[in-house]
Amino acid sequence: MVDTIARLRHGNKDFETMVDLDSAIKMRKGEEININDVIRDTTIWNDLKKGMRAGDNDLKEAFGTTNYNEIVEKLVKRGEIEVTQEYRDEALESKRKQIIDFLVRNAIDSRTNNPFTPETIESSIKQAGIKIENQPVDKQIKSVIERLKNLIPIKIETKKIKIRIPAEHTGRAYGLVQEYKEKEDWLQDGSLEIILNIPVGLQSEFYDKLNNITHGSAITSEIREE
Repeated sequence: MVDTIARLRHGNKDFETMVDLDSAIKMRKGEEININDVIRDTTIWNDLKKGMRAGDNDLKEAFGTTNYNEIVEKLVKRGEIEVTQEYRDEALESKRKQIIDFLVRNAIDSRTNNPFTPETIESSIKQAGIKIENQPVDKQIKSVIERLKNLIPIKIETKKIKIRIPAEHTGRAYGLVQEYKEKEDWLQDGSLEIILNIPVGLQSEFYDKLNNITHGSAITSEIREE
């Protein structure tokens, strides 16, 4: 466990307290976390390092309460969580392993149709100078593959899908679908009909996100290549 500071600025004053880094990050992402697993302090400070406590009047003005647990939750969800370099390094290493695992499971050598070993994928990523980002695999795998194609004959199995998204959901859904877009057609009723080419290994996660955005109202169908 690593302790760190959660901080939120209101007006011209900072409010901060100590929290458990892992639990705070999980709570910020929306996971169900017991506030007692987050708390590592008993006080809200204006400046923790200088020992300057926040007054009750300031707390009520900023948060509408003086309840410590409630304020900590607001600090974590709405404020800034200091992240150590060690934590950043661990997060990037975890993401790098996820990228390699995805490619081992979903990529093949286009010449032989054989899968690549983890060692080949890892070595190629290093050789290509690819910088892995601490963001979801589906947000960066396309660019990683394009860079790897300069070194190895890598190919990802994909499926073409046609999706019709109702007008009321196109705004939020467009950011999701444009990553894999091949063709789009805006219909007269404001709905979007779009053809995507998605890596097979990302389809389940993609459908979960799409259904969450559209509340299951999007109509999808697979386009079979002849």
